[in-house]
Amino acid sequence: MRFQTQLVPATLVRRYKRFLADCLLPDGREVTAHVANPGSMLGLAEAGSRIWLEPNDDPRKKLKWAWRLLEHPDGHFTGVDTGAANRVLRAALEGGAVAGLSGYDNVRPEVRYGERSRIDFLLSGAGRPDAYIEVKSVTLSRQAGLAEFPDSVTARGLKHLGEMSQMVAQGHRAVMLYLVQRTDAERVTLAADIDPAYAAAFARAQRAGVEVMALGCRITLEAVTLDTPLPFTAP
Repeated sequence: MRFQTQLVPATLVRRYKRFLADCLLPDGREVTAHVANPGSMLGLAEAGSRIWLEPNDDPRKKLKWAWRLLEHPDGHFTGVDTGAANRVLRAALEGGAVAGLSGYDNVRPEVRYGERSRIDFLLSGAGRPDAYIEVKSVTLSRQAGLAEFPDSVTARGLKHLGEMSQMVAQGHRAVMLYLVQRTDAERVTLAADIDPAYAAAFARAQRAGVEVMALGCRITLEAVTLDTPLPFTAP
């Protein structure tokens, strides 16, 4: 997934109302950027952080800036746009570039299933069971090299785990895919202390046959693309 326009460096002043951030540009202007992230962004929204904004001139958009990346002091990047995870994975799935999820004839995004839910991707192909793929963007890290999900209590994620277990019971595949948008991540786990109910539901889903995958991302100022698998360990 390439950024549509050249990113611009800025300093974070504050994030507020979840989807807004005041940012200071190098020329001294203060602008408000859209934050495409409904989570807590724990550890990612400290005032004074170096961030990267994507400008736009779309007259339909109220805000002319969007916060895309956080640059850490050691030079690593975190992608803060949770929607980027699905865009990155869609391109990889359609290109057959995800080991274990290739060879399907059709890749359909946002398909209705369960109880008023939508699965991120439904893969189908002749002679094989459908594969229901739920994607989670992972950005939390409280220990060097360790990425964690979630960064806040997620009732929606809890619901999805139950519905994916039902798909397995019906004879389909169901895959929980954690896409880590951090270039400093070496392994992945669940933040059970933040959301113990999610961790318990995850354990039940695994016992029911829901599969688990974790993939890293390559992040530059030009693009976010899929990288290699990462080891996942449940708490």
